[in-house]
Amino acid sequence: MKNSSTTATPHPLEDLVRMDRIPHIWCSGCGTGSVFTSCLTAIKQSGIPYNQFAMVSGIGCSGRGAGYINIDSFHTTHGRAIPFATGIKMARPDLKVIVFSGDGDLCAIGGNHLIHAARRNMDIIVICVNNLTYGMTGGQVAATTPFKAKSSTTTLGNPDTPFNLPLLAYAAGATYVARWTMLHARDLTDAVQTAIARKGFSFIEVLSPCPVNFGRRNREKSLDTLRKYHENTIVKNGAHPSELDVDFNKGVILGTFVNVDRPTCDEVYRKMYWPAEEPKEQRKTG
Repeated sequence: MKNSSTTATPHPLEDLVRMDRIPHIWCSGCGTGSVFTSCLTAIKQSGIPYNQFAMVSGIGCSGRGAGYINIDSFHTTHGRAIPFATGIKMARPDLKVIVFSGDGDLCAIGGNHLIHAARRNMDIIVICVNNLTYGMTGGQVAATTPFKAKSSTTTLGNPDTPFNLPLLAYAAGATYVARWTMLHARDLTDAVQTAIARKGFSFIEVLSPCPVNFGRRNREKSLDTLRKYHENTIVKNGAHPSELDVDFNKGVILGTFVNVDRPTCDEVYRKMYWPAEEPKEQRKTG
C-alpha cells in the first residue's frame, strides 16, 4: 500500500512571512493581502539581503503588514509610521526603509508627516493602500472617500472633496510618485522594485477594495470593484498629477507620474554638517 502522506509545497514567499501569525486578519475580498504580496515579491526579487530592509506600519488594516513580514519591522502608533521610518533611516542610512500603511493612517492623521517627509526628500518608500475609508475602526469617512460616497459618519453621502494623493505627494516634493490598483499586481511589483532601487522619497498609491465597510454601504460587491479596476482605469505614464482624481465614471489614471532625482535629506545633512575634512593647512579657523 502506497504512503498517502504528502509534503506540502512551500509558498514562494514563505521565507518573508511570519508563518506563526498566519492566518491573517484581512477580510475576504480585501485587497491588502494582494498588495502585500506585490511588496514582498519586489523585496525578494531585488536580491538585496533581507537584513538590509526594515518595514514600518501604523494603525489600520494595512498597518498589520509590519507584523506579518519576517524582517525587522515596527508596528507604530496611529499616523506616526513616517516619523518612525525617518528615525530609522537617519540612524541607519544603509537600510531600505519601507512604510506600508493605509490612506487614513498616512494621509489623514499622518498627513503632516507625509508632506514634510516628501518636502525633505527622505530616502524612504511609502506604499499607501487606499481603500477609501477607515476600514478597521468602523467605516468612517476618510480624507480619500469619494464625493457623495456613504460611510458610517456620512450616511447621506460625503459632502467633501477627497484628496488626490499623487498630487499631494508631488506638490510636497516627492521624487517618485506612482499609482496602481491591487489588480495590477505585476505593475505594482515593478513600481516597488523601482522605488527600492532609487534614492529619495517614493510614494506609491494602491487602490484596494474594502468590501465590508465601504462596499457594503455603497452597494458595491468585491467583483464590482475589481471590474472597475479592470475596465475603468487608464494607464498613462507621465500624466500630470493634477489629472489624477479618483473618479471611476471618468476613468482613473494609473502609472508612474514622477521620477526625478534631487539630493536626499541625508545627503544634504551630511554635506552641510559633516563635510570631508580639508587638509590642515587649508582649514579655516575661528
